[in-house]
Amino acid sequence: MPKKKQAETAGPTSYDVASLAGVSQSAVSRAFSKFGSVAPTTRAKIMRAAKQLGYQPNAFARGLITKKSNLIAVIISNLTNLNYPEVLAELTQRLSAEGNRVLLFSLAAESDVDDVLEQVWPYRVDGAIVAARLHDDQIQQFNDRGIPVILYNRVGDVAPSASVCCDSAAGERELVRLLMAGGHRTFGIIAGPEDSYVGEERLEAARRALNQSGIEPFFFRGRFDYASGAEGFHALMDQAGGRLDAVICTNDAMAIGAIDCAKSTYGFRLPDDISIVGFDGVGPATWASYQLTTIRQPVRRMTAAVVAMLLERIANPGMAPEQRLFGGELLLGRSARLG
Repeated sequence: MPKKKQAETAGPTSYDVASLAGVSQSAVSRAFSKFGSVAPTTRAKIMRAAKQLGYQPNAFARGLITKKSNLIAVIISNLTNLNYPEVLAELTQRLSAEGNRVLLFSLAAESDVDDVLEQVWPYRVDGAIVAARLHDDQIQQFNDRGIPVILYNRVGDVAPSASVCCDSAAGERELVRLLMAGGHRTFGIIAGPEDSYVGEERLEAARRALNQSGIEPFFFRGRFDYASGAEGFHALMDQAGGRLDAVICTNDAMAIGAIDCAKSTYGFRLPDDISIVGFDGVGPATWASYQLTTIRQPVRRMTAAVVAMLLERIANPGMAPEQRLFGGELLLGRSARLG
């Protein structure tokens, strides 16, 4: 029996486009490459032919040729932190504008990094942005694979690593200084999870500044979310026997929860009866019902820096580690009495 003709299922190729446009196949490849050089008239002919044929370049095949996947891994933790959706949106927009695509890996806790890294490696990403604590051996895993990594709002343990950070310690010191100048003497702190690098940095900075003034604050460990802010305020009031001057929360979500608890459960007026401050400068912090005093992170400047640093290292492997530190902006709301 004669063999049946095999159905043609493959789409148009770059060779088809080249034939219709009357150019070489390499010209078609250059026309669809972000950095390819081709005359404007030639590019126009190629694009007309591609549109007529319904041709789309195969990103996977192009990656085999260029040895680049154009995939960037973004590993981010503590998604209950209201600041991270803004960070993620900024990173995605900036990376997409440079022809890259984001692979998002989320962590319930920063201690889950090892499990997530095993999911990252098969994708052969060109680089990674990590908003989670990485230990030296985990940074070395990236180095061994030739994958540049930039830490967002974190630094490595000992080994040099590229990072972009907000100066959380300076921000907390400034909040403590202003609260002390406002006459507060009985303090509580609502901290985040113990495995959060940023949370622990803010906690230690606030506690150290208070200790230097002879004050030992009451303490509660929350989860960076609204509910644990309310729980923490209850717990601190119990610890302090109902007498608190000020509460320092290591992020805005917990500060907002603490404010609602202070108002609805205890009938407090802010800042007359008590002061509450946060950190991050998320959108809800400025709402009329909160007007939170907080430190706002310069998210746009930080994400611009982290993307620029990563792309530099993808293009130039072996660049020396670099750390960029950005100061936060004090937002003077109506939740705290400051001096």
